[in-house]
Amino acid sequence: MGTNVKNYPHTDDIKRRRTMSRIKSKNTSIEILLRKALWHSGIRYRVNYKRLPGTPDIVIPKYHIVIFCDGEFWHGKDWKIKKLKIQSNRYYWIPKIEHNISRDEKINRILLHLGWTVIRFWGVEIRKNLTGCVNEIMDAIFQNQIDDVRNINCEFDEAYWSSSKNVIPQLTDCLLVGKTK
Repeated sequence: MGTNVKNYPHTDDIKRRRTMSRIKSKNTSIEILLRKALWHSGIRYRVNYKRLPGTPDIVIPKYHIVIFCDGEFWHGKDWKIKKLKIQSNRYYWIPKIEHNISRDEKINRILLHLGWTVIRFWGVEIRKNLTGCVNEIMDAIFQNQIDDVRNINCEFDEAYWSSSKNVIPQLTDCLLVGKTK
């Protein structure tokens, strides 16, 4: 009995399969790098938060911020140029990556609609400019804090004008503590 060569994968296929099986979707090097920098900066977060659409890589629930750490190939960085350079298995990779891009856009819209601030970083951004990424997150936190204060002020205005008693002491307590009573 002879062996049928068609049933055995080629050496390249075996190497590719081994390489692809080692690609992780959680705890990637870029995620860990960003998470360590955030923790060092005093920012506390949740990881791979399944309660939100898209299972964001990093979530800062206190400030309603979600962060995605996207790989350049899988999420289509410079896609119009890179699409032309794909040589092997184009009929598989092009639709797959285009689907990933459209899914990312859809997840962004849903999260924005739910009131979350969405931040997406490319892996190369995290590796080359980690401090800039952390600063962008800090800016988003600051902006969300300002928005929260504005919301407190709106609630105060309504409460002040709709009630007969003076609520100025309550507002002062609110701003000092940072939350409404």
